[in-house]
Amino acid sequence: MYKKTILENGLRIITHPMKRMQSVALGIWIKVGGRYEAPDYKGIAHFLEHLAFKGSKKYSCRRIKESIEGVGGSLNGFTSEELTCYLVKLPNLHLNLSLDILSDMVINPLLHPEEIEKERTVILEEIKMYKDLPQSYVYELLDELLWPKQPLGMAITGTVESVNRINREGLSLFEKQYYVPSNIIVSAAGLLEHNKFTNRIKNIFSSLKTKNVSAFLKVKEEQLRPQLKLLHKDTEQTHLVLGFHGFRRDHPSRYALGLLHVILGANMSSRLFNELREKKGLAYEIGTQVKCFQDTGAFIVHAGIDNHKVNESVELILKELEKAKNQLVSIDEFKRAKEFYLGQLALSLEETLDNMLWIGESTAALDEVYSLKDITKKINKIRREDIREVAEYIFKEKSLNLALIGPLKDSEQAIYGQLRLN
Repeated sequence: MYKKTILENGLRIITHPMKRMQSVALGIWIKVGGRYEAPDYKGIAHFLEHLAFKGSKKYSCRRIKESIEGVGGSLNGFTSEELTCYLVKLPNLHLNLSLDILSDMVINPLLHPEEIEKERTVILEEIKMYKDLPQSYVYELLDELLWPKQPLGMAITGTVESVNRINREGLSLFEKQYYVPSNIIVSAAGLLEHNKFTNRIKNIFSSLKTKNVSAFLKVKEEQLRPQLKLLHKDTEQTHLVLGFHGFRRDHPSRYALGLLHVILGANMSSRLFNELREKKGLAYEIGTQVKCFQDTGAFIVHAGIDNHKVNESVELILKELEKAKNQLVSIDEFKRAKEFYLGQLALSLEETLDNMLWIGESTAALDEVYSLKDITKKINKIRREDIREVAEYIFKEKSLNLALIGPLKDSEQAIYGQLRLN
């Protein structure tokens, strides 16, 4: 199903040939992200990702876009806490073209001084945009509570001060330090042949020498009591995110946590959606989210709620978390959670882009890819008791963090007094 090759210089290639498809999705992953940055230069990984699209040795900015979009393809990139990815999806006939373009962007970015200054302005506007979007900015406030004064608790885009500090020399040094073969994974899914694809990558990357790269600093999590961060803003609704420290990527209980996420807030059948939206009408948007990193993670409840019913909403959310700790999930709900988890995964893996992202991220983060069959076995082994044990482990009062943005002047003391879990 999945085919993997490691070049002599350490570069890893992972593919999923899908013979019935007409498209192919390609990603070049670099094991570097926001966690690897010094605080004074926060945002440099994201800045470099932006600049790679502004021109390389062989391709101008305009030609990069026109070459991919001109054959019906799409082109994108993203920077996360631990990874950077450059990706395309296009008709399979143009796979070699896309590989040539993406690889040159990664190996030979121009980093032209004029483009650096233009992109600096763009990123500064991006930072302002997120601060103007309370439904996005509230997550930054939560990260600051979960991982204070650590790279993981700082915005991937950086700050106005750090972005203004970044220069061409720093970008070039960062690229030379981390964009090396042993730190690169190439993933592809769709109508392709693994050996031909691998030979093409060898021709492009084999001459590059590898070197050791610096690791990120592991997180420190020393929380002793509930924490609250409240930003007063005249919004039409209050934006809430409530978070607990969670599991690392390879934690043995991560699949049980995934089922807990389904039960509490992953769909319209979930407990929080039913209690806060359907029964009480307190929220339009309500759900949960699981984040996993190399050495930690987070379980998050997010909601947009009525400004006048914040206290009632917080009380109901905490009540549902306590229920998950204290009572076994019903057999019917347990079965539906398993079916939803596996069904959603199966549906996503029908598509070439999602397949490429799945195998690429798994290889970059864990150096291992699990098939749907593998995960089905793991899900089927989970017991109802496992879900309650996970809830008991994660939902602890001392680990509770709540961030709110809304018209909440003089509300801090009353809200903090609610942050109790039995």
